[in-house]
Amino acid sequence: MFHRLISLLKAMISPRPPALQVAALCHRGSGAETEVLLITSRGTGRWVLPKGWPIKGLSGAGAALREAYEEAGVQGIALAEPVGRYGYDKILDSGLPLPCEAAVYAVQVTGMLESYPEAGQRRLAWQRPARAAELVAEPGLQALLRRFTAPPAAAAQERGSGPGAFTGPGPGTGGTEPPAALGAVS
Repeated sequence: MFHRLISLLKAMISPRPPALQVAALCHRGSGAETEVLLITSRGTGRWVLPKGWPIKGLSGAGAALREAYEEAGVQGIALAEPVGRYGYDKILDSGLPLPCEAAVYAVQVTGMLESYPEAGQRRLAWQRPARAAELVAEPGLQALLRRFTAPPAAAAQERGSGPGAFTGPGPGTGGTEPPAALGAVS
């Protein structure tokens, strides 16, 4: 207890930069028909984007695509550069808040799987970006969603096995990686 109190006091006296997470802004359609995918968080049931910690050996876009697969069964193509960033406090298991910044990568959805690692643990909903902005709690994410326009299809059509593309064994083979055809980073 004493050590945790000392750590908390140190954090308050000398704040650190926010921890980095990666998020996937999964989208389908174009123009006025664009929809974005929201999922519920497992802990609170709030509407959020698929997101998680950076993954060693994957680019930011590759890690965001992996999170979209694990949390929502998304197959898609992630743009290599983030479309924006937003800040929020992640509540740790200890109950303490951890300031985070999420780098958000656009993911053009090419398919949805029924079987994926977190299937049945979250609800999924497709929404127009303006409606999605009303459903999420984080002001920075609300602003990002309000101004989101799906990139032209040509920008996300490059497929390949470059950095960030999944190459694991896939579901049903004993591995935790999505199939190689699941997605790529362009």
